[in-house]
Amino acid sequence: MSIKTDNQIKLADGRSLGYAEYGDPQGKPILYFHGCPGSRLDNNRPSLDESAARHHVRIIAPDRPGIGLSDFTPYTIVSWTDIVTEFADKLGLGRFAVLGISSGGKYAAACAWKIPQRLTAAVIMSGNCPYDLPGAKEILSKQDRQMYMLADKVPWLLRLMFRKYARDMLKDPTIILSYFNESESDKMTVARPDVKQAFEHMPVEAFRQGVRGVALDLMLEARPWGFALQEISMPVHVWHGEQDRIVPVEQGRIQAKAIPNANARYFPNEGHTLGVNQLEELLDTLVG
Repeated sequence: MSIKTDNQIKLADGRSLGYAEYGDPQGKPILYFHGCPGSRLDNNRPSLDESAARHHVRIIAPDRPGIGLSDFTPYTIVSWTDIVTEFADKLGLGRFAVLGISSGGKYAAACAWKIPQRLTAAVIMSGNCPYDLPGAKEILSKQDRQMYMLADKVPWLLRLMFRKYARDMLKDPTIILSYFNESESDKMTVARPDVKQAFEHMPVEAFRQGVRGVALDLMLEARPWGFALQEISMPVHVWHGEQDRIVPVEQGRIQAKAIPNANARYFPNEGHTLGVNQLEELLDTLVG
């Protein structure tokens, strides 16, 4: 077992990319793409490390630019795949699996679209679907529609809003747990001491450098992604909890319908945190 949370690597442009590692250092590699706000520390739990080690899996979780230990640089959803390719090359990874959670799902989808030859598997879990897909706008809550509007049209106001959000969260990181109260499944999951502690690190690391990284992440999500899900050629696993109130399951259904070779699974008794409760099966799916 090996937890290493403060790794950094220099990219060709001189900027640093921070990342954490869990599980078996010699195991099959899985690149984990965190949510928003989130970071490389989202899964900093001994139980996950032990499960990954048992499955002979090496989970590698990079911070996106401007988040945690990664230097800020403008990027797009599509250009993230170039960062991933360089990152993997520097770590000596030939092929690897990708797992995108929540807002990280769009980056897993981009990798499946642009670099399928490098991937052994791709999983989108509790993921947001593109805002411009048929039916997507209609299923968003009023609050989410307003957030996307700010992200797309008034990004300076979004950053201002995030500054207040960050101040409040940094004063009291437990505020993040309240977002998981609408689903009984999520409420029970985040009450677990190890999960609670890991989730409380979300805002601390996400806003470590300020709000630019988190704001850009949401801006990219609110705008056209730069590729079509219908153009993905490889199989993609789409997992979603039917009790998810943060990213409703309808988004997963829309996403799975758009991806030609989607293997969709919907979990009736799970919410947004289904990856915590279904970890063993998830790792089996990722490594085959």
